[in-house]
Amino acid sequence: LCVTEEMQSAYDGCKAEVDRIIEHCRNGNRRFRDLEFDLEEDRDDCLYGLERDESCQPPDILRVTDIFRDPEPVLFKEGATADDLVQGQLQDCWFLAALATVCTASKDSNWIERKICVKHDVQVGVYGFIFYRDRGWVHVVVDDLLFVHAPKYENVQEEASTLDKDQYNKVARSGSKSLYFASSGTEGETWVPLIEKAFAKLHGDYAALNYGFTCDAVESLTGGVYNCFHLHDILDSDKFWREELMKLSDKVNGDKASKDRVFSCLLANPSNDSDTSVSIRGLRPEHAYSIIDAIEHPKTGKRFVKIRNPWGRGGEWDGRWSDGSKEWTTKWAVPGTEELVHIRAEDLGHEFGDDGQFIMEFDDFLSTWSYVDRTKLFNDEWAYSCHWLNVSTRPAPSAWSPGDVSFSITIAEDTPAVIVLSQLDDRAFHELSGCYKWSLDFVMYKQGAGQQEIGRSVHERLWRRSVNLELSNLQKGTYIVHVRLLRVTNRRRSDSGLGQSRSKA
Repeated sequence: LCVTEEMQSAYDGCKAEVDRIIEHCRNGNRRFRDLEFDLEEDRDDCLYGLERDESCQPPDILRVTDIFRDPEPVLFKEGATADDLVQGQLQDCWFLAALATVCTASKDSNWIERKICVKHDVQVGVYGFIFYRDRGWVHVVVDDLLFVHAPKYENVQEEASTLDKDQYNKVARSGSKSLYFASSGTEGETWVPLIEKAFAKLHGDYAALNYGFTCDAVESLTGGVYNCFHLHDILDSDKFWREELMKLSDKVNGDKASKDRVFSCLLANPSNDSDTSVSIRGLRPEHAYSIIDAIEHPKTGKRFVKIRNPWGRGGEWDGRWSDGSKEWTTKWAVPGTEELVHIRAEDLGHEFGDDGQFIMEFDDFLSTWSYVDRTKLFNDEWAYSCHWLNVSTRPAPSAWSPGDVSFSITIAEDTPAVIVLSQLDDRAFHELSGCYKWSLDFVMYKQGAGQQEIGRSVHERLWRRSVNLELSNLQKGTYIVHVRLLRVTNRRRSDSGLGQSRSKA
């Protein structure tokens, strides 16, 4: 993963700030209250953007230590795993799917625990995190105040006021089930709601987390670079299996620390309208799913993909190889022999249950899903260089052709390289982001080598935040990059739950 010098600097800065807060609070005999994101004193600004969502009305706020008493709260119990993630009232499946995706990428599922969640103090109520945004890693510190479903006992409806107060608080206002937004499926574990809160603070408010692309959140958690595959555009499915999905397999990598990519997937809405409530073979269209693993059965050679719904339950595939389907009781031929064998769930590292996790055979995977997002991850062998420019474009209307912006890149020695062209992450200010939305594209030439292209960014989906070009060996020299910009009037935004549009006044 992206263990660069810049990341370590952000990590150290976050740790130092948390240490200062802990010392200050303990000297003053008080718990930490985050004045920059105070859910009690500044409730509406923490919840909403410029528009108030009347459907989002959490009735009360409690500290983590009041929500979790038995068992007492801990940030992690056995590391961060995909099974911990349960979606709440926000439409942030894209972010939770990214968390689940990142959990699959690191050895012993501890990347988030070791690097993203920097330092905390449960009693003081302070938690520090780091995220990647725009030009580099930044740190975010939050307190432990969280929104809950149930109001104070004194504010319940008259017919409920006959309940015993202690029993009411124990049943309705304690444990993971009481949280209004995301929670952990492991009771007493708090990393899920707290990292969601930190991500909301990074972008201004909780409402800013409604709808998005999983790959954007994976970038924020890893500093990686994403590509989108249209599954019906794949030329060689065997090559895609071997060179892409099988990079998830522990049997190929040896251990999870060596993985250099993670994946998520999306099923497009076939009716091309805003109604995503109708499932397709149990799957929800325009909803982010994490790809957890790729498995090749050792005897039959059958290929399987393990996928997870961030809801934590429901929304599972109900076709072939779904939980309890007839395929699990069928005997399958072993190629080159007369042997017939059962394929057991444990052979694929799977358990039946309504846990949001399911198995698909690779052929069904290719024919069912519309897109796969892959995020390439980097280790400390990579050097990082970034430069942001405020540029003027040709006045509209104009031809969509390279040359809106041009710049040069000088490479000192031959090297593998990833060239990324990006626009600012506007999630924190999307309601003020202007009358246009933009799609990026670029082509690159070597200076002095005529009009022969070195390469061009891969077209994936319009209106994405960035595009990139991967080169296995970029030779030393100076290169010219010509940028092409496509703009449309931003009457309808399409940055919602992996594609679903929403209107803005």
